[in-house]
Amino acid sequence: MTMTAAAVNTRSGSKIPWLIIICGCLIAALTFGPRSAMGFFQLPMLAEKGWDRTTFGLAMAIQNLCWGLGQPIFGAIADRFGSWRVLTLGAVLYSVGLYLMAHADSAGMLHLSGGVLVGLGVAAGSFSIVLAAFARNTNPQNRSIVFGIGTAAGSAGMFVFAPISQGLIDAYGWSDTLVYMSIAMLVIPVLAIPLVGNSRSGKVSQAEIEQTLSQALSEAFAHKSYLLLVSGFFVCGFQVAFITAHFPAYIRDIGIDARYAVIALALIGFFNVIGSLASGVIGQKYSKPHFLAWIYIARSVLVTVFLLVPQTPTTVVVFAIIMGLLWLSTVPPTNGLVAIMFGTRHLGMLGGIVFFSHQIGSFLGVWLGGYLYDHFGSYNPVWWLGVILGLFAAVVHWPIKERPVARPAVLAPAE
Repeated sequence: MTMTAAAVNTRSGSKIPWLIIICGCLIAALTFGPRSAMGFFQLPMLAEKGWDRTTFGLAMAIQNLCWGLGQPIFGAIADRFGSWRVLTLGAVLYSVGLYLMAHADSAGMLHLSGGVLVGLGVAAGSFSIVLAAFARNTNPQNRSIVFGIGTAAGSAGMFVFAPISQGLIDAYGWSDTLVYMSIAMLVIPVLAIPLVGNSRSGKVSQAEIEQTLSQALSEAFAHKSYLLLVSGFFVCGFQVAFITAHFPAYIRDIGIDARYAVIALALIGFFNVIGSLASGVIGQKYSKPHFLAWIYIARSVLVTVFLLVPQTPTTVVVFAIIMGLLWLSTVPPTNGLVAIMFGTRHLGMLGGIVFFSHQIGSFLGVWLGGYLYDHFGSYNPVWWLGVILGLFAAVVHWPIKERPVARPAVLAPAE
Protein backbone atom coordinates (compact mmCIF):
# COMPACT_ATOMS: atom_id res chain seq x y z
CA MET A 1 0.00 0.00 0.00
CA THR A 2 1.24 3.51 -0.74
CA MET A 3 0.19 6.86 0.61
CA THR A 4 -1.23 9.10 -2.13
CA ALA A 5 -3.00 12.47 -2.15
CA ALA A 6 -6.66 12.47 -3.19
CA ALA A 7 -8.11 14.93 -5.65
CA VAL A 8 -7.47 18.56 -4.77
CA ASN A 9 -10.47 20.32 -3.38
CA THR A 10 -11.62 23.09 -5.68
CA ARG A 11 -14.17 24.35 -3.20
CA SER A 12 -13.79 26.17 0.07
CA GLY A 13 -12.97 24.00 3.05
CA SER A 14 -16.34 24.48 4.69
CA LYS A 15 -18.57 24.45 1.61
CA ILE A 16 -21.24 21.75 1.41
CA PRO A 17 -21.99 20.41 -2.12
CA TRP A 18 -25.71 21.10 -1.99
CA LEU A 19 -26.61 19.79 -5.47
CA ILE A 20 -25.12 16.40 -4.60
CA ILE A 21 -26.79 16.45 -1.19
CA ILE A 22 -30.24 17.37 -2.53
CA CYS A 23 -30.20 14.78 -5.32
CA GLY A 24 -28.85 12.13 -2.98
CA CYS A 25 -31.59 12.93 -0.47
CA LEU A 26 -34.29 12.55 -3.11
CA ILE A 27 -32.83 9.19 -4.10
CA ALA A 28 -32.77 8.07 -0.47
CA ALA A 29 -36.40 9.07 -0.05
CA LEU A 30 -37.48 7.24 -3.22
CA THR A 31 -35.62 4.03 -2.40
CA PHE A 32 -36.56 3.92 1.27
CA GLY A 33 -40.21 4.91 0.81
CA PRO A 34 -41.77 1.88 -0.95
CA ARG A 35 -39.89 -0.78 1.02
CA SER A 36 -40.85 0.93 4.30
CA ALA A 37 -44.53 0.72 3.23
CA MET A 38 -44.49 -3.03 2.56
CA GLY A 39 -46.45 -3.73 5.73
CA PHE A 40 -49.55 -2.11 4.20
CA PHE A 41 -49.56 -4.67 1.40
CA GLN A 42 -49.49 -7.71 3.69
CA LEU A 43 -53.14 -8.13 4.64
CA PRO A 44 -54.79 -7.24 1.29
CA MET A 45 -52.29 -9.40 -0.61
CA LEU A 46 -52.74 -12.37 1.71
CA ALA A 47 -56.52 -12.01 1.63
CA GLU A 48 -56.51 -12.18 -2.18
CA LYS A 49 -53.84 -14.83 -2.61
CA GLY A 50 -54.68 -17.06 0.35
CA TRP A 51 -51.10 -17.12 1.65
CA ASP A 52 -50.20 -17.04 5.35
CA ARG A 53 -48.09 -14.47 7.18
CA THR A 54 -45.05 -16.71 7.14
CA THR A 55 -45.08 -16.57 3.32
CA PHE A 56 -45.18 -12.78 3.26
CA GLY A 57 -42.74 -12.54 6.15
CA LEU A 58 -40.26 -14.77 4.33
CA ALA A 59 -40.48 -12.59 1.21
CA MET A 60 -39.70 -9.48 3.24
CA ALA A 61 -36.96 -11.35 5.10
CA ILE A 62 -35.37 -12.37 1.78
CA GLN A 63 -35.66 -8.75 0.67
CA ASN A 64 -33.74 -7.57 3.70
CA LEU A 65 -31.14 -10.31 3.36
CA CYS A 66 -30.55 -9.55 -0.34
CA TRP A 67 -30.33 -5.87 0.55
CA GLY A 68 -27.62 -6.75 3.03
CA LEU A 69 -25.80 -9.21 0.76
CA GLY A 70 -25.80 -6.75 -2.12
CA GLN A 71 -24.73 -3.72 -0.08
CA PRO A 72 -20.97 -4.40 0.25
CA ILE A 73 -20.82 -5.71 -3.33
CA PHE A 74 -22.55 -2.70 -4.83
CA GLY A 75 -20.58 -0.46 -2.46
CA ALA A 76 -17.29 -1.87 -3.77
CA ILE A 77 -18.50 -1.45 -7.37
CA ALA A 78 -19.50 2.17 -6.68
CA ASP A 79 -16.14 2.85 -5.00
CA ARG A 80 -14.37 1.70 -8.17
CA PHE A 81 -16.68 2.39 -11.10
CA GLY A 82 -18.88 5.21 -9.84
CA SER A 83 -22.09 5.83 -7.91
CA TRP A 84 -24.23 6.75 -10.93
CA ARG A 85 -23.86 3.35 -12.57
CA VAL A 86 -24.77 1.52 -9.39
CA LEU A 87 -27.73 3.78 -8.60
CA THR A 88 -29.06 3.31 -12.14
CA LEU A 89 -28.76 -0.47 -11.87
CA GLY A 90 -30.54 -0.32 -8.53
CA ALA A 91 -33.43 1.68 -10.00
CA VAL A 92 -33.95 -0.89 -12.75
CA LEU A 93 -33.84 -3.85 -10.35
CA TYR A 94 -36.18 -2.09 -7.92
CA SER A 95 -38.67 -1.18 -10.66
CA VAL A 96 -38.73 -4.69 -12.14
CA GLY A 97 -39.07 -6.25 -8.70
CA LEU A 98 -42.06 -4.11 -7.72
CA TYR A 99 -43.76 -4.74 -11.09
CA LEU A 100 -43.34 -8.51 -10.85
CA MET A 101 -44.46 -8.46 -7.22
CA ALA A 102 -47.68 -6.80 -8.35
CA HIS A 103 -48.37 -9.79 -10.60
CA ALA A 104 -46.96 -12.58 -8.44
CA ASP A 105 -49.18 -15.66 -8.71
CA SER A 106 -47.15 -17.97 -6.48
CA ALA A 107 -45.17 -17.77 -3.27
CA GLY A 108 -42.00 -18.46 -5.25
CA MET A 109 -42.62 -15.47 -7.53
CA LEU A 110 -43.34 -13.29 -4.51
CA HIS A 111 -40.03 -14.32 -2.96
CA LEU A 112 -38.15 -13.67 -6.22
CA SER A 113 -39.76 -10.31 -6.99
CA GLY A 114 -40.54 -8.68 -3.66
CA GLY A 115 -37.68 -10.51 -2.03
CA VAL A 116 -34.62 -10.90 -4.27
CA LEU A 117 -35.12 -8.20 -6.91
CA VAL A 118 -36.47 -5.47 -4.63
CA GLY A 119 -33.80 -6.31 -2.05
CA LEU A 120 -30.98 -5.99 -4.60
CA GLY A 121 -32.58 -2.83 -5.98
CA VAL A 122 -32.62 -1.21 -2.55
CA ALA A 123 -29.03 -2.38 -1.96
CA ALA A 124 -27.79 -0.61 -5.08
CA GLY A 125 -29.60 2.62 -4.24
CA SER A 126 -29.67 2.86 -0.46
CA PHE A 127 -27.95 4.78 2.30
CA SER A 128 -24.46 3.32 2.01
CA ILE A 129 -24.10 4.21 -1.67
CA VAL A 130 -25.50 7.72 -1.25
CA LEU A 131 -23.71 8.46 2.03
CA ALA A 132 -20.39 7.25 0.62
CA ALA A 133 -20.82 9.76 -2.23
CA PHE A 134 -21.60 12.44 0.36
CA ALA A 135 -18.48 11.56 2.36
CA ARG A 136 -16.21 11.83 -0.68
CA ASN A 137 -17.44 15.34 -1.37
CA THR A 138 -17.78 16.69 2.17
CA ASN A 139 -15.10 17.72 4.64
CA PRO A 140 -14.84 15.71 7.90
CA GLN A 141 -16.09 18.62 10.02
CA ASN A 142 -19.42 18.55 8.13
CA ARG A 143 -19.67 14.81 7.48
CA SER A 144 -21.79 13.72 10.46
CA ILE A 145 -24.29 16.51 9.81
CA VAL A 146 -24.51 15.63 6.11
CA PHE A 147 -25.01 11.96 7.03
CA GLY A 148 -27.87 13.10 9.25
CA ILE A 149 -29.43 15.04 6.39
CA GLY A 150 -29.21 12.02 4.08
CA THR A 151 -30.69 9.70 6.67
CA ALA A 152 -33.46 12.19 7.37
CA ALA A 153 -34.33 12.16 3.68
CA GLY A 154 -34.88 8.41 3.81
CA SER A 155 -37.09 9.00 6.81
CA ALA A 156 -39.03 11.59 4.87
CA GLY A 157 -39.63 8.92 2.24
CA MET A 158 -41.20 6.74 4.90
CA PHE A 159 -43.35 9.65 6.10
CA VAL A 160 -44.55 10.44 2.58
CA PHE A 161 -45.06 6.90 1.31
CA ALA A 162 -47.03 5.65 4.33
CA PRO A 163 -50.20 7.68 3.64
CA ILE A 164 -49.68 7.60 -0.13
CA SER A 165 -49.38 3.82 -0.15
CA GLN A 166 -52.47 3.26 1.95
CA GLY A 167 -54.43 5.83 -0.06
CA LEU A 168 -53.47 4.22 -3.37
CA ILE A 169 -54.26 0.75 -2.04
CA ASP A 170 -57.71 1.94 -0.93
CA ALA A 171 -58.33 3.62 -4.29
CA TYR A 172 -56.73 1.26 -6.80
CA GLY A 173 -55.82 -1.93 -4.96
CA TRP A 174 -52.49 -3.29 -3.80
CA SER A 175 -51.41 -4.60 -7.22
CA ASP A 176 -51.82 -1.36 -9.16
CA THR A 177 -50.16 0.55 -6.32
CA LEU A 178 -47.02 -1.57 -6.71
CA VAL A 179 -47.04 -0.85 -10.45
CA TYR A 180 -47.21 2.92 -9.83
CA MET A 181 -44.31 2.63 -7.39
CA SER A 182 -42.28 0.67 -9.95
CA ILE A 183 -42.69 3.52 -12.43
CA ALA A 184 -41.59 6.08 -9.83
CA MET A 185 -38.26 4.26 -9.38
CA LEU A 186 -37.25 5.12 -12.95
CA VAL A 187 -36.69 8.74 -11.91
CA ILE A 188 -33.62 7.73 -9.90
CA PRO A 189 -31.08 7.55 -12.80
CA VAL A 190 -31.81 11.20 -13.61
CA LEU A 191 -31.45 12.28 -9.99
CA ALA A 192 -28.20 10.33 -9.71
CA ILE A 193 -26.36 12.34 -12.42
CA PRO A 194 -24.74 14.81 -9.95
CA LEU A 195 -23.46 11.83 -7.92
CA VAL A 196 -21.32 10.61 -10.83
CA GLY A 197 -17.79 9.67 -9.76
CA ASN A 198 -16.01 7.09 -7.66
CA SER A 199 -13.71 7.03 -4.64
CA ARG A 200 -10.89 8.67 -6.64
CA SER A 201 -12.96 11.59 -7.90
CA GLY A 202 -14.22 13.08 -4.63
CA LYS A 203 -13.74 16.80 -4.17
CA VAL A 204 -12.35 16.64 -0.63
CA SER A 205 -8.62 17.15 -0.31
CA GLN A 206 -7.20 14.56 2.04
CA ALA A 207 -4.47 11.97 2.34
CA GLU A 208 -5.89 8.51 1.67
CA ILE A 209 -4.36 5.08 1.85
CA GLU A 210 -4.27 3.32 -1.51
CA GLN A 211 -5.41 -0.23 -0.75
CA THR A 212 -6.61 -3.27 -2.60
CA LEU A 213 -9.96 -4.75 -1.57
CA SER A 214 -8.25 -7.61 0.23
CA GLN A 215 -6.00 -5.25 2.16
CA ALA A 216 -8.96 -3.10 3.20
CA LEU A 217 -10.93 -6.14 4.31
CA SER A 218 -7.99 -7.60 6.25
CA GLU A 219 -7.46 -4.31 8.04
CA ALA A 220 -11.14 -3.93 8.91
CA PHE A 221 -11.68 -7.47 10.21
CA ALA A 222 -8.60 -7.21 12.39
CA HIS A 223 -9.98 -4.04 14.02
CA LYS A 224 -11.85 -4.73 17.26
CA SER A 225 -13.99 -1.59 17.20
CA TYR A 226 -15.14 -2.31 13.66
CA LEU A 227 -16.19 -5.84 14.62
CA LEU A 228 -18.13 -4.49 17.59
CA LEU A 229 -19.85 -1.98 15.31
CA VAL A 230 -20.78 -4.76 12.88
CA SER A 231 -22.25 -6.93 15.65
CA GLY A 232 -24.21 -4.09 17.22
CA PHE A 233 -25.81 -2.86 14.01
CA PHE A 234 -27.42 -6.30 13.63
CA VAL A 235 -29.83 -5.27 16.39
CA CYS A 236 -30.95 -2.10 14.63
CA GLY A 237 -32.00 -4.16 11.63
CA PHE A 238 -33.89 -6.69 13.74
CA GLN A 239 -35.89 -4.02 15.54
CA VAL A 240 -36.85 -1.67 12.71
CA ALA A 241 -37.54 -4.34 10.08
CA PHE A 242 -39.90 -6.21 12.39
CA ILE A 243 -41.89 -3.05 13.07
CA THR A 244 -41.90 -2.00 9.40
CA ALA A 245 -43.25 -5.33 8.17
CA HIS A 246 -45.59 -6.34 10.99
CA PHE A 247 -46.78 -3.25 12.85
CA PRO A 248 -49.85 -2.64 10.63
CA ALA A 249 -51.00 -6.23 11.21
CA TYR A 250 -50.16 -5.96 14.92
CA ILE A 251 -52.34 -2.85 15.24
CA ARG A 252 -55.34 -4.70 13.81
CA ASP A 253 -54.66 -7.77 15.96
CA ILE A 254 -54.94 -5.74 19.18
CA GLY A 255 -58.26 -4.27 18.05
CA ILE A 256 -57.17 -0.74 17.12
CA ASP A 257 -58.55 0.89 13.98
CA ALA A 258 -56.35 0.24 10.94
CA ARG A 259 -55.95 3.94 10.22
CA TYR A 260 -53.71 4.18 13.29
CA ALA A 261 -51.20 1.94 11.53
CA VAL A 262 -50.95 4.56 8.78
CA ILE A 263 -50.73 7.32 11.36
CA ALA A 264 -48.10 5.42 13.33
CA LEU A 265 -45.79 4.70 10.40
CA ALA A 266 -46.20 8.24 9.10
CA LEU A 267 -45.30 9.59 12.55
CA ILE A 268 -42.28 7.29 12.72
CA GLY A 269 -41.17 8.65 9.36
CA PHE A 270 -41.78 12.28 10.33
CA PHE A 271 -40.06 12.13 13.70
CA ASN A 272 -37.31 10.06 12.17
CA VAL A 273 -36.45 13.15 10.12
CA ILE A 274 -36.01 15.09 13.35
CA GLY A 275 -34.14 12.24 15.03
CA SER A 276 -31.78 11.74 12.10
CA LEU A 277 -30.94 15.43 11.83
CA ALA A 278 -30.40 15.65 15.59
CA SER A 279 -28.27 12.52 15.46
CA GLY A 280 -26.02 14.09 12.84
CA VAL A 281 -25.48 17.15 15.02
CA ILE A 282 -24.99 15.18 18.26
CA GLY A 283 -22.63 12.72 16.57
CA GLN A 284 -20.48 15.63 15.36
CA LYS A 285 -20.05 16.97 18.92
CA TYR A 286 -20.16 13.99 21.29
CA SER A 287 -18.98 10.39 21.51
CA LYS A 288 -20.62 8.40 18.72
CA PRO A 289 -20.24 4.96 20.41
CA HIS A 290 -21.79 6.16 23.68
CA PHE A 291 -24.56 7.95 21.80
CA LEU A 292 -25.37 4.71 19.95
CA ALA A 293 -25.46 2.78 23.23
CA TRP A 294 -28.01 5.19 24.67
CA ILE A 295 -30.17 4.93 21.54
CA TYR A 296 -30.42 1.14 21.94
CA ILE A 297 -31.15 1.42 25.66
CA ALA A 298 -33.92 3.92 24.90
CA ARG A 299 -35.46 1.57 22.33
CA SER A 300 -35.55 -1.31 24.81
CA VAL A 301 -37.15 0.86 27.49
CA LEU A 302 -39.72 2.20 25.02
CA VAL A 303 -40.83 -1.24 23.80
CA THR A 304 -41.01 -2.54 27.37
CA VAL A 305 -43.29 0.29 28.44
CA PHE A 306 -45.41 -0.05 25.28
CA LEU A 307 -46.02 -3.75 25.92
CA LEU A 308 -46.80 -3.33 29.62
CA VAL A 309 -49.21 -0.38 29.53
CA PRO A 310 -52.77 -0.69 28.15
CA GLN A 311 -52.54 -0.40 24.36
CA THR A 312 -54.79 2.32 22.99
CA PRO A 313 -54.69 4.66 20.01
CA THR A 314 -52.97 7.20 22.27
CA THR A 315 -50.20 4.83 23.32
CA VAL A 316 -49.70 3.79 19.70
CA VAL A 317 -49.23 7.42 18.70
CA VAL A 318 -46.83 8.11 21.60
CA PHE A 319 -44.88 4.95 20.79
CA ALA A 320 -44.60 5.99 17.13
CA ILE A 321 -43.35 9.47 17.97
CA ILE A 322 -40.61 8.28 20.33
CA MET A 323 -39.63 5.33 18.14
CA GLY A 324 -39.43 7.73 15.20
CA LEU A 325 -36.86 9.83 17.05
CA LEU A 326 -34.79 6.67 17.60
CA TRP A 327 -35.54 4.93 14.29
CA LEU A 328 -32.58 5.64 11.99
CA SER A 329 -30.71 7.90 14.37
CA THR A 330 -28.19 5.05 14.47
CA VAL A 331 -27.16 5.53 10.83
CA PRO A 332 -25.22 8.86 10.93
CA PRO A 333 -22.96 7.90 13.87
CA THR A 334 -22.48 4.37 12.53
CA ASN A 335 -21.38 5.54 9.07
CA GLY A 336 -19.40 8.33 10.67
CA LEU A 337 -17.44 5.82 12.74
CA VAL A 338 -16.55 3.76 9.67
CA ALA A 339 -15.28 6.92 7.90
CA ILE A 340 -13.25 7.91 10.96
CA MET A 341 -11.72 4.46 11.33
CA PHE A 342 -10.75 3.83 7.70
CA GLY A 343 -11.27 6.98 5.60
CA THR A 344 -13.41 7.15 2.47
CA ARG A 345 -11.36 5.06 0.01
CA HIS A 346 -13.41 1.90 0.61
CA LEU A 347 -16.27 3.44 2.57
CA GLY A 348 -18.97 2.05 0.26
CA MET A 349 -17.76 -1.50 0.80
CA LEU A 350 -16.85 -1.28 4.51
CA GLY A 351 -20.05 0.60 5.32
CA GLY A 352 -21.89 -2.01 3.28
CA ILE A 353 -20.47 -4.82 5.42
CA VAL A 354 -21.72 -3.10 8.56
CA PHE A 355 -25.08 -2.76 6.86
CA PHE A 356 -25.03 -6.43 5.87
CA SER A 357 -25.06 -7.22 9.59
CA HIS A 358 -28.04 -4.86 9.90
CA GLN A 359 -29.85 -6.80 7.21
CA ILE A 360 -29.16 -10.18 8.75
CA GLY A 361 -30.95 -8.77 11.76
CA SER A 362 -33.70 -7.50 9.46
CA PHE A 363 -34.10 -10.96 7.92
CA LEU A 364 -34.54 -12.55 11.34
CA GLY A 365 -36.83 -9.82 12.65
CA VAL A 366 -39.20 -10.00 9.68
CA TRP A 367 -39.15 -13.78 9.29
CA LEU A 368 -39.48 -14.55 13.01
CA GLY A 369 -42.34 -12.05 13.21
CA GLY A 370 -44.40 -14.07 10.73
CA TYR A 371 -43.16 -17.51 11.81
CA LEU A 372 -43.75 -17.06 15.54
CA TYR A 373 -47.09 -15.38 14.95
CA ASP A 374 -48.32 -18.36 12.93
CA HIS A 375 -47.15 -20.72 15.70
CA PHE A 376 -48.16 -18.77 18.82
CA GLY A 377 -50.81 -16.36 17.54
CA SER A 378 -48.89 -13.39 18.95
CA TYR A 379 -46.06 -11.03 18.09
CA ASN A 380 -45.02 -10.67 21.74
CA PRO A 381 -42.09 -13.15 21.64
CA VAL A 382 -40.41 -11.08 18.93
CA TRP A 383 -41.09 -7.82 20.73
CA TRP A 384 -39.36 -9.13 23.88
CA LEU A 385 -36.47 -10.58 21.92
CA GLY A 386 -35.94 -7.11 20.47
CA VAL A 387 -35.79 -5.66 23.98
CA ILE A 388 -33.05 -8.12 24.99
CA LEU A 389 -31.09 -7.49 21.80
CA GLY A 390 -31.27 -3.73 22.38
CA LEU A 391 -29.48 -4.14 25.69
CA PHE A 392 -26.89 -6.36 24.01
CA ALA A 393 -26.27 -3.64 21.40
CA ALA A 394 -25.73 -1.04 24.12
CA VAL A 395 -23.09 -3.26 25.74
CA VAL A 396 -21.11 -3.86 22.52
CA HIS A 397 -21.16 -0.22 21.38
CA TRP A 398 -19.86 1.26 24.63
CA PRO A 399 -16.17 0.16 24.28
CA ILE A 400 -15.84 1.16 20.58
CA LYS A 401 -12.91 3.54 20.01
CA GLU A 402 -13.70 6.61 17.92
CA ARG A 403 -10.33 7.05 16.20
CA PRO A 404 -8.54 6.14 12.96
CA VAL A 405 -7.06 2.68 12.64
CA ALA A 406 -3.35 2.60 13.48
CA ARG A 407 -1.29 2.42 10.29
CA PRO A 408 2.49 2.28 9.76
CA ALA A 409 4.05 5.53 8.57
CA VAL A 410 5.65 3.72 5.65
CA LEU A 411 3.65 1.10 3.83
CA ALA A 412 4.58 -1.38 1.16
CA PRO A 413 3.44 -0.59 -2.40
CA ALA A 414 0.06 -1.94 -3.46
CA GLU A 415 0.14 -4.81 -5.91
